[in-house]
Amino acid sequence: MQPKQRILEAPVYQPGKPIEDVKRELGLTEVIKLASNENPFGCSPKAVEAIQKQLGSLAIYPDGGTLELRWELAKFLNVEPDQLIFGNGSDEIILMIARAYLEKGTNTVMATPTFSQYRSNAIVEGAELREIPLKDGVHDLEAMAAAIDANTRVVWICNPNNPSGTIVSEADFLAFLAKVPGHVLVVLDEAYYEYVVAPEYPQTIPLLDKYPNLIILRTFSKIYGLAALRIGYGIASKEIVGHLNHVREPFNTSTLAQAAARAALADQAFVEKCRDLNRAGYQQLTAQFEAWGLDFYPSQTNFILVNINRDSDDVFRQLLQQGIIVRSGKALGFPGYQRITIGSAEQNERLLKALGSVLSGVLK
Repeated sequence: MQPKQRILEAPVYQPGKPIEDVKRELGLTEVIKLASNENPFGCSPKAVEAIQKQLGSLAIYPDGGTLELRWELAKFLNVEPDQLIFGNGSDEIILMIARAYLEKGTNTVMATPTFSQYRSNAIVEGAELREIPLKDGVHDLEAMAAAIDANTRVVWICNPNNPSGTIVSEADFLAFLAKVPGHVLVVLDEAYYEYVVAPEYPQTIPLLDKYPNLIILRTFSKIYGLAALRIGYGIASKEIVGHLNHVREPFNTSTLAQAAARAALADQAFVEKCRDLNRAGYQQLTAQFEAWGLDFYPSQTNFILVNINRDSDDVFRQLLQQGIIVRSGKALGFPGYQRITIGSAEQNERLLKALGSVLSGVLK
């Protein structure tokens, strides 16, 4: 049996290599993973405690309306509860948006390179792709606005952008919104929102009242450290949330994920600690990159895209032999680069030592 042709045209997502697989393949006893932008400091102890309290209830379906988390998150964000939609990671909300708004005869605008799931889901729905190259690693919002026409249904903006780590400023984003017609949904993916420290970064929730065609995506997978539980959310008008609920799967977030997210949300001290440690790690890595003469994009995330002036896949393999998993830029649209997750101080030091040995022939 053959599936629909457009399904085969959508690329299969390639995750970072699992730690245990690398250990088995290479006979290593210690491996660090700096490939998937996970939080090296784990999650709040309060989240672990909340999960443990739910282990006796695994035979019961989760709350399909995510009511307790919905009320607590709405209060935290200062929005109405029915302005929120939850997904099995924000990835699922991206899928919901594509399913609800895109079809053959419509088009969708996005940057390139950016997060791959916008493109994949648009292909599955049969929409035309209008991909606008990044400008110095940043979304070219002027060119993206110019690509919009009467058949455009969705524009995707990843801010900060994955894989470059760069941000669109508040001034540029507001200028862009003013140009977007009301029939176009603007998806603002803020998966790395909690890591950002730049003052020019837009605070977007207050914009929802003025721009009813805006939806903001965030996640508990990154700074909150709940990636294994897969829970993310969207913030939008009640109308948009209503549209997406028509394509949302029942019971799409688990009891464990909901309980952990509630506890993680309540522990903002943990979030602040992780943000501070992440910026210290950023300084640790970039100071050495600068000393080596390596170019990198200024990142407001927990990863850095660095130009290592060598074949990306070859450097990836050599680091893997030393028990360090990073992400080759070739697969991300940046040949010659590596995307490196910022780890703990010890992990960063080990990465720098290994990378220095791999690049010893080309460094300053």
